[in-house]
Amino acid sequence: MNAAPTAASAEQTGTAGHRLPVIAVTMGDGAGIGPEVIVPALLHPDTLRGCRPVVIGDAHRLRQAADILGISCDIVAVDGPAQAEFTSGRINVVDLGLLPADLPWGTLSAAAGDAAYQYIRVAARLALNGEVHAICTAPLNKEALHAAGHLYPGHTELLAHLTGVEEVSMMLSTPKVKVIHVTTHLGLIDAVNRIEPGLVERTVRRGHEAMVRAGVDAPVIGVCGINPHAGENGLFGYGEEEAKIAPALAAVRADGIDAHGPLPADTAFFLAGRGDYDLIVAMYHDQGHGPVKVLGIETGVNLTVGLPVIRTSVDHGTAFDIAGTGRAEAGSMVEALRQAAEMSSASAAR
Repeated sequence: MNAAPTAASAEQTGTAGHRLPVIAVTMGDGAGIGPEVIVPALLHPDTLRGCRPVVIGDAHRLRQAADILGISCDIVAVDGPAQAEFTSGRINVVDLGLLPADLPWGTLSAAAGDAAYQYIRVAARLALNGEVHAICTAPLNKEALHAAGHLYPGHTELLAHLTGVEEVSMMLSTPKVKVIHVTTHLGLIDAVNRIEPGLVERTVRRGHEAMVRAGVDAPVIGVCGINPHAGENGLFGYGEEEAKIAPALAAVRADGIDAHGPLPADTAFFLAGRGDYDLIVAMYHDQGHGPVKVLGIETGVNLTVGLPVIRTSVDHGTAFDIAGTGRAEAGSMVEALRQAAEMSSASAAR
């Protein structure tokens, strides 16, 4: 088998001599590509230069993934983050041992859905107890999660429940553009009905706080409209921009937040891509997700904003169609770990 990539030194300290943040990496749905992206991502030299990752998952499944990938490494079960050791070629895992040894790849499984829930539950507890500095999640499968009796739309809502938070926002981050969503998993008609000034204002504020937390002291924020051309002064729609968005922008500007809009969504992302805006506020799921997947899905990262803990995730699904084949790309997981470490370090410095 191939040798593992060269990892960072065992001291696990940053350039300023500070201890690197500990990141809980949840394995996601074990029938998907989560294990196959975690193994190479945790062995990547950039990862161990920036953080101390500990998997919450299933050691046997990670070993199976390493075999499929032809990677030689030590996958070591530990009782918790405090027992983890960080040396070249070693992956630490809090082994919950929930998956059947013969779990097929790429197949819907209630057992895998329940395990994915338990990984998140344990990671959230570790984060709330201060044993880890952030959570980085591999993808779960919503149908499998529901088959196991855990009726959440996805990671975002599940983590909000586990951490006692009523309202959070989804942010997508790529090297070219960052987007936070006012609404996400709703039908378009329901999303437009849900949008109101208070929700828009809270979303802009959460986005501003997240950017500051990540080290951008004075972020410039572009806020999309709802209708084509942001309504074009009432030509399109029924005045949604003036009724639902303009009051929110007035409120945040009064507090010194540099928010612009409502902007036509078809130009806002172009302007962000060339550097005019640090963050774009999208009104609904596809308004934000479509451009992000064009501009950088390979290294895209999903962040949950508004939690009491830092959470990042890959910006792709379980990919059952290629699970177990060794064809999954680990770039998004490497970037998700990098951003979790960066946000943890920035928060600690403030």
